[in-house]
Amino acid sequence: MSDDVWSRDDPRLPGALAADPDPPQQLYVRGDPSALELRRVAIVGTRNCTAYGRTFARRLGTELAEAGVAVVSGLAIGIDGAAHEGVLDARGVPIGVVATGLDVVYPRRHRSLWDRVARSGLLVSEEPPHTRPTQWGFPRRNRIIAALSEIVVVVESSAKGGSMHTVDAALARGINVMAVPGPVGAVTSDGTNRLLVDGVPPVTCTDDVLLALGLETSRRSFELPAPRRSRLSARARAVLDVLDFVPMPTDALIEASGFTRGEVLVALQELAAARQAEGGGGWWHRMPTRR
Repeated sequence: MSDDVWSRDDPRLPGALAADPDPPQQLYVRGDPSALELRRVAIVGTRNCTAYGRTFARRLGTELAEAGVAVVSGLAIGIDGAAHEGVLDARGVPIGVVATGLDVVYPRRHRSLWDRVARSGLLVSEEPPHTRPTQWGFPRRNRIIAALSEIVVVVESSAKGGSMHTVDAALARGINVMAVPGPVGAVTSDGTNRLLVDGVPPVTCTDDVLLALGLETSRRSFELPAPRRSRLSARARAVLDVLDFVPMPTDALIEASGFTRGEVLVALQELAAARQAEGGGGWWHRMPTRR
């Protein structure tokens, strides 16, 4: 798949970028430029996301794609990658905006994801070939993510995370910002909850975004999972009642539940098999479900 280059005065350059107060001097592209003709929403967030945030971002990407909306993101690990995985699950159109040359995959673990995004949608960068990742390249990249989007959705972010650069760029350009609420006190939700306090609209389900775009929806919602009491043991139900959506250490779960370590571990395996809990590395959390 060959790359193309659009100069600042190239008619193929999207109008939002051509008229931007800080336009790229050139845009390197790989894939199908018609992706830019679709309705577009950016999904951004922290690299150090929780499993809950990753699940939400992936589902949001899938359902936006199913509605015919292209999803813009930065192809970083964490929320960005999860969102584009969701788009690809739905055979939708991803738009990846990267901060390196198109021949320099970063992060390296996303090589396959880069290739899939380019084949199914569009990969873009203002950086020439062979450009390596730099500290200042990512904040500059984020203004392009914002400029290419009608709405920027922040799934999880710390108060000073890189996603806040995208938010600032969006607000400076009059682009709507929305945020996913998160647990009070969780570092990964400090930024999103602050945005909500400041008045940006919340995203509790995909339809919140579709409504903001003026698209018709059939209302779907995210809800807390109800234990399958006919299938779970009493001990598994008790452990589930202690679990939160924010990952918690296994030792803390054992102490809060009142059961022995062996009893808790057996209960956690039962919950994992029922898709009501997920964990690893000494941490466990409750899984979201959709109505």
